Amino acid sequence: MRPVLLPIKLTQQVAGATVEYILAGSGLPAVVLVNGAGGPVEGWFKVFSRLASSTRTLGYNRPGIDHSSKPAVPQTAAEAVEALRDLLDALAVPPPYVLVGHSLGGLVVNLFARLYPDAVAAVVMLEATAPEDVRVLPRYENGAQRWLKRASRRLLPPHPFDETEHLDASLAELDAAPPFPPIPLFVVSGARPALGWATPQALLAARARHQQALARLSPLGKQVIASRSGHFPQFSEPELVCATIIDAVREGMARLRPA
Repeated sequence: MRPVLLPIKLTQQVAGATVEYILAGSGLPAVVLVNGAGGPVEGWFKVFSRLASSTRTLGYNRPGIDHSSKPAVPQTAAEAVEALRDLLDALAVPPPYVLVGHSLGGLVVNLFARLYPDAVAAVVMLEATAPEDVRVLPRYENGAQRWLKRASRRLLPPHPFDETEHLDASLAELDAAPPFPPIPLFVVSGARPALGWATPQALLAARARHQQALARLSPLGKQVIASRSGHFPQFSEPELVCATIIDAVREGMARLRPA
């Protein structure tokens, strides 16, 4: 698949804040791309144009990324969900949506679907963070990994409102939310984690279990293995990612279409 340049980035004022976004294509359901922590919208450059040729497609930068405003309140999953709903309303992008969440964006789409199931046609979790990743994986980290985390925080201290600083609150929001709805759900999991040789096997095994558990959130859930990918299948296997998202669009639309 040949990458195509992204559309020109635009900005929208939403609730007194600036949100940077790209939007192209037409059709329903709209695809909404939700970045991982700290990830800019440019991370979708290998898949965006292909998706926009099939249906309306939106990508955006959450607070603190590029030209979006810095966060003014703690960035929990619920805050991210409501900010996304405000942006969709401001841009007149109507439901239903196919939500695509990469990495920490997986927590956002997970909560969005639980809180607003009628607005969601399908969900794609792309190497998504599972709640149990946050709770369980740190106990399996080795000394080098813990040292690297501490060093990174000293060199690049996070903003106090950054979403990575409020993960416990985000998990509490998920715990308090209704169950995940019975909608099409695709969980794309990379089979080749970066530095897998240096990562404790217990950590890798636990994360694999958590990916499988994500697919079981819905009776219509399925796991898709990205055999040549690590944490960024949208870079290493864009064809697979596009095909999976388009499958989600089709299945979501078929579910909504009257019998």
